[in-house]
Amino acid sequence: MYAVIQTGGKQYRVQQGDVIFVEKLDCQAGDVVSFDQVLLLNNDAETKIGAPVVAGAKVTGKAVAQVKSSKIVVYKYKAKKNERKKQGHRQPYTKVEITAING
Repeated sequence: MYAVIQTGGKQYRVQQGDVIFVEKLDCQAGDVVSFDQVLLLNNDAETKIGAPVVAGAKVTGKAVAQVKSSKIVVYKYKAKKNERKKQGHRQPYTKVEITAING
């Protein structure tokens, strides 16, 4: 059984036991999180496609940790003007382990 969920403006294909990195959620490590926007639900017998979401479907998971991605360097400059700007960025994520798919 698997599902396609939407969170943080992105879509994820998940099944029970998967560990995914989603855009930062407002929760602590160990909290239970639920995803109500289930776009597709597939068990071995049938596939339910939502319009836009599957009614009554829910995916639950456990927040494992709040993590950051590796650093990227943003470098902007204008040629021949001696204008330079260097900036770093680390995107925050929430590591979530999927525990159950209901629907």
